[in-house]
Amino acid sequence: MAKPAPNTGLKRLRNRYRMVVMNEDTYEEVVKFKLSRWSVYALLSAVFLIMVGITAALITFSPLKYYLPGAGYGDAKQVNELKQLKIRADSIEKALHQNQQYMNNIQQILQGKMVPKDTTVLKVKKNKKNKF
Repeated sequence: MAKPAPNTGLKRLRNRYRMVVMNEDTYEEVVKFKLSRWSVYALLSAVFLIMVGITAALITFSPLKYYLPGAGYGDAKQVNELKQLKIRADSIEKALHQNQQYMNNIQQILQGKMVPKDTTVLKVKKNKKNKF
């Protein structure tokens, strides 16, 4: 079995192909291109990089950046204000929950549904060894 030539992959990349776009009705050549695999790969890579660049620019230079979670965009004043508002909202939520519990307890007491706690004194046997 013959060994393949060492640079067959590169030769395949450099082989030239002709692509012709024809009109089906008249069989007239509309457009023709001379391409190689290398040029197709280069073109697709360039298109991909341009699309990534456009997407990054859109996100960076437009208000879309504010919709990304954890991006931390905005000046320090806005970030600090957001933290304070989160803390304030949490404390208001806690106070509301405590107020609701208080109102529920008052309603249960007024309706007589509250079971009073057992406050009777338990009689404990005194141990003779202890001097208390």
